[in-house]
This record gives sequence, C-alpha cells and structure tokens, in this order.
Amino acid sequence: MLIPAAYALLKIGRVVWMPVDGSLHGPAADRLMWWNLVALCAIAVAGHLWLAFAMLRRKPAKRSVPAMARWVLLAGFCGMYAWMALTAQNLWAETRYEGPLQTAMHVEVVGVQFQWYFRYPGPDATYGVTRPRLVNAAAGNPLGIDPRDANGRDDVVSSVLVLPAGREVELRLRSLDVMHGFFIPGMRLKEDAIPGMTLHVHFTPEKVGTYPILCSQVCGLGHDRMQARLMVVSPADYAAWIAGRERAREAEE
Repeated sequence: MLIPAAYALLKIGRVVWMPVDGSLHGPAADRLMWWNLVALCAIAVAGHLWLAFAMLRRKPAKRSVPAMARWVLLAGFCGMYAWMALTAQNLWAETRYEGPLQTAMHVEVVGVQFQWYFRYPGPDATYGVTRPRLVNAAAGNPLGIDPRDANGRDDVVSSVLVLPAGREVELRLRSLDVMHGFFIPGMRLKEDAIPGMTLHVHFTPEKVGTYPILCSQVCGLGHDRMQARLMVVSPADYAAWIAGRERAREAEE
C-alpha cells in the first residue's frame, strides 16, 4: 500500500515542479529517478511508522514479521536498486560512451566566464582552427577562430543553441577558462566543460520549444548570469535560420 500511495503523490508532484521533457532519452531518465524517489519515500514512511509504533507500544514488541519475510523484502529492495544501477549505467553509456549516428549534426559548445557560445561547422562539416591569442569577443571573434584557416571561414558562432526537432546532435564541449557545467534541465542533459579537455555527449531533441541552458558549476562571481537558450525548431525553420546566419557572416566579410 505504501509504494502505490507514494508513487501517486510523486506523480502529482512531478507536474508541479519538474520541467517539461523535450528529449528522446528523457522518459527513461525520469523513470529511473521516480523509481528511486518512490522507494526512498516508501522506506522513510515505513521506518517512521515503525519507530512511532515502537515508542507508543507499552509491552515489549514481538517479532510479527518472520525472518524469511524480512530477508525476502531486503533482497527485493537490493534487487531493485541493482536493476536501477545497471539501467542507469546503460543510459549513461548511450549518451556518452557510444558514438552518435552518422547522420547526427555536430555543434561545439564553449564555456567562458560568463557566457555560452555555440559553433556550427558550416557546409564543409569541419571546424576551423582556434588559437587562444586570437580570442577577442569585442572584435567579433569570441572563440579565437584563425582567419587564415579555410575550414573556419564558414563556421557559424551563436549565443543561442538552435537545433532541429527529431535529429540527433553531437555536442563537443570545451572551456576557455575554468570548469563550467553545461545543463539543460528540459533535455535531461548535463555535462562538464573542462579546460584542456574536449568532452562529447549526444542526444535527440523531440519537442519544439525554448529551453533554458544553465551552468551547474560555480564558475565565479558572475555564475548566476551564465545562461543561454536552446531553441528546438522544425527542420524547415532550422534550415532557414542557419542559412540566414551564413548570409550574415558572408556580408560581414
């Protein structure tokens, strides 16, 4: 009785405080979290009821639950958490250890105090070379793309992450200064951006909409300002957006 009641309460709470899920892998992540919360809630309620009963009972309590039943209950909880651990590991591996599909689009995510930048490789599907000494946001080159590298001439840099719905995307994360935490609650996605390292994560946005992008690592005094937006649009709208950005870049040249 406790587990169904706890599950019903948590399901109601999810509508109130959980952000809308817009990713393909989101339901699996939510399912694992809710199993965990339901089990913890049931154990906490049962434990407090047991303690209250023991304190209010005047006569010495007798063992009303056979030893075998207690071991079966304990084994059941251990088995459930073992299943959850294996499922969580598989879900983690799917987004981080296994490579994306060949049809996946690629976007580079760069964190710098206190801003997120997103770079699209352009029609040549190759990122241009970046050099730290060329980083100059005021001059329009926040990532330090080398203008002498032909591969970087068609790169598109944006402060808004725009993705087409229904297509897998591979994110390449890096940082220019300190550790940042790339976090999209609505996509159930979180990965660190670490100086000197390039980390990868892939996912598939499914629901059209606008989702906040946050920094989950305390990266300095302006940490609270390090926010951006993910806009999931239709494939046609994405094609129009990227074409417009490419035309604007060509006009600047």
